[in-house]
Amino acid sequence: MPHPKRICFVTGTRAEFGLMRSTLRAIGKQPGLHLQLIVTGMHLHKRHGRTIDVIREEGWPIDVVLPWRAGDGSPTAQARATGTAMAAMSKTFESLRSDVVLVVGDRVEAFAAASAAAIGQRVVAHVHGGDRAEGQVDDSIRHAITKLAHIHFTASPGSAKRIGRLGEDNWRIHNVGAPGLDGITRDAAPWSVLHAAPPFNDLARRRFALVLLHPVTSDIAIEEHRAGLLLDGLREAGVEQAVVLMPNSDPGHIGISLCWLRRRQAFSHLVSNLPRPEFIGLMRNCAVMVGNSSAGIIEAGALGTPVVNIGDRQAGRERGGNVVDVPYDRLRIARAVRAAVRKGRSTRADKTHPYGGGNAGQRIAEALARVAIDQRLIRKLITY
Repeated sequence: MPHPKRICFVTGTRAEFGLMRSTLRAIGKQPGLHLQLIVTGMHLHKRHGRTIDVIREEGWPIDVVLPWRAGDGSPTAQARATGTAMAAMSKTFESLRSDVVLVVGDRVEAFAAASAAAIGQRVVAHVHGGDRAEGQVDDSIRHAITKLAHIHFTASPGSAKRIGRLGEDNWRIHNVGAPGLDGITRDAAPWSVLHAAPPFNDLARRRFALVLLHPVTSDIAIEEHRAGLLLDGLREAGVEQAVVLMPNSDPGHIGISLCWLRRRQAFSHLVSNLPRPEFIGLMRNCAVMVGNSSAGIIEAGALGTPVVNIGDRQAGRERGGNVVDVPYDRLRIARAVRAAVRKGRSTRADKTHPYGGGNAGQRIAEALARVAIDQRLIRKLITY
C-alpha cells in the first residue's frame, strides 16, 4: 500500500495559522493524507506574542520548530533570514520526507519554503495566490510563489484568472474560496463571552474601533507618523474606545509599535496577540475596523463589518461594499470613521464579497487527496 501523502504546512504568522485552521483539520481527517507542521517566523518571537505557545496549547503536533533570525527588522536582515531559513527548510523537508509543501499568501516565510521545496523537486501547493497588493514587494513575492507552485488554491474568481494569465495550466488552479471564512460566524467568540471578563469587559458593543495597521515602508519614522494620523483621525471622529493590535514583523513595524506605545493613553486596549475566536468576535461586534489588514477586506466582508482601509497596502485586492478607502489624512480618516460608525451601529446587511461560501478547507483537502504526484504535476511548462 502506498504511504499517505505527507502534507507539510509551513506557518510563520498568527494570522496565517488562524485562517488555515479549518484546512489543517480537514487534511488531518482526510483519508490518504498525513499532516506535518513546521513553525517559524513571527510565531517564535516574544514581541509578536510568541504564538507557538498558542499552537501547542491547542494541541497541534509540531514536527519542527525552525529558527527565524529577524535581526533588526530591516529589509537586509529580512533577506538574510529568508536565505538562512531556505537552507534549513530544504534539509527539513528531506528529513520529514514531505510530499507536498503547503504555503499561504505572500510572506517571506512562505517564499523561503516554496523556493526550498520547488528546487528540491517537491510539490508546492499555494493558498491565496493571484491576490493583489499593487506596488508592494508582497505582490512580487506572491506571484513568485505562484511560479514556483504546482497547485494553486485561489480565494476568488479574479485571483484564479490572474494566475491563468501568469501562464499557469488551468488544471492546476482550484478556486476554493478563502479558508479564513470557513465557519467564521460559528467560531467567533460570542459577545457575552468577550464582555464577561477582562480585558474587554469595559467595551460597549458596536461603539468601539478595532485597529490593525501593518507597515508599508521600511522607514520607521514614516510608519510612526502614519500610525499617529490614524489615532488623530479616531480622536477627531469622537471614537472613545479602541482595541489596537500590534503589527506584523514586516520592515518598518517598529515605527507603528513605537506610536502605539508612546500614545498608549489614546485608546482602550493594546494587544500583542489575540486568539482567532476573540479576534473574529471583536471584528463582529465593533462599530468599525480601521487600518490596512487583509482581514478587513476578507473576514470583515463576510461579517458585514464596516471597514476604513487606509493607504495602498490593499490596493487592487477585490473587496465588498463594507470597505471605504482613504489616504493617510487625519480629516478624511475621521470623516470615513464617523460614517462607518453610524453604519456599524445600525446594520450588518452588506455582506457582499468575492471570497467563496466557506468550505475552502474541505475542498483543499479533497483536492490534495486526489492529485497524482507525477512528472506531469512536477514538470511545469509556461502555457502562454
